[in-house]
Amino acid sequence: MKVIPGLEGVAVAETDVSLVDGERGRFVYRGHWVRDLAVSRRFEEVVHLLWYGHLPSMEEERRFGRLLSEHRELPPHVKEIIDQIPAKTDMMSVLRTAVSALPVTGSWPPAPEQAAAVLGAIPAIIAYRHHRMQGTPMPKVQRDLSHTSHYLYLLKGTAPTVAHERALEAYLILTAEHGMNASTFAGRVVTSTQSDLLSALTAAIGALKGPLHGGAPSEVEGMLEAIGSVDKVESWLRARLEAGERLMGFGHRVYKTVDPRAEALRRVSQELAGEDPWFQLALETEKIALSLLEEYKPGRRLYTNVEFFAAAVLRAVGLPKQLYTPTFALSRTAGWCAHILDQAEHNRIIRPQSLYTGPIPATS
Repeated sequence: MKVIPGLEGVAVAETDVSLVDGERGRFVYRGHWVRDLAVSRRFEEVVHLLWYGHLPSMEEERRFGRLLSEHRELPPHVKEIIDQIPAKTDMMSVLRTAVSALPVTGSWPPAPEQAAAVLGAIPAIIAYRHHRMQGTPMPKVQRDLSHTSHYLYLLKGTAPTVAHERALEAYLILTAEHGMNASTFAGRVVTSTQSDLLSALTAAIGALKGPLHGGAPSEVEGMLEAIGSVDKVESWLRARLEAGERLMGFGHRVYKTVDPRAEALRRVSQELAGEDPWFQLALETEKIALSLLEEYKPGRRLYTNVEFFAAAVLRAVGLPKQLYTPTFALSRTAGWCAHILDQAEHNRIIRPQSLYTGPIPATS
């Protein structure tokens, strides 16, 4: 046997859920370019595509939207559990605990209706904990808002602007799924044992909680805040590179060309730049950073990744930094559930091996 650290380059499943081709910059959900879905479809439509294999008709979209909205109200016992979690506990740990307590049947195989019960509840989990920590009242659940709009409404108490809803919708669609990443793999491993949906999802949330997987947008925002204004971009970035430090939001383990998710979010940022100066700062920073990276690190193929424009979007719509990774989890739940359903349909327990490197005891 040959050890492949991190399983890099090793395929562990066949799936038609998505294609992530980092060499050629191709990103597909079930036969559709994701960049096109992000600017032309609603989040509910894309989730339907991931779970059921096709974009919904108008009637199917209405039914699916109603299914998600039926689970927006948190059960009292889940609220009580959240209330008992110490205040210093991070939001991802709260989310992991609350998801595990949702009243979702553990029947096998898992079904889309179970997945909808979790996805429908996650915005309320995040918002409920957020308001408890801020000492503010939790807004009353609304049934007539879209999933994206309702999430922003729960956090702020008012319906979002069209621009903010559109920006966050694009982000949620682009981050809903991304192949066999660490958290998706964790969910599929648990599913392969014929464990229940909630166990698989809590494993996935635990993996996403790690800073090497889900924490990059906060670091990008810190960089943009430090730059402060468009006239300071080049001097700040050049000083950083001269000091041998990284520019956050550039380069990706998978993509060796332009990240198609970043391309789509750039389009959204360009359209909204006149409405929010934060988008203009991000666009100018990206332009100058790419030029400087080619100057200082020629041939390294360091392109803009999705976290760069994710930071611009999440800041512009008014999310506090501590909600960046939970919001990522909200979107990625769609992809996790798609893979859990896919694994269950073609199940074989995932059981890799390891090479023993320790001593062999003497023969007795």
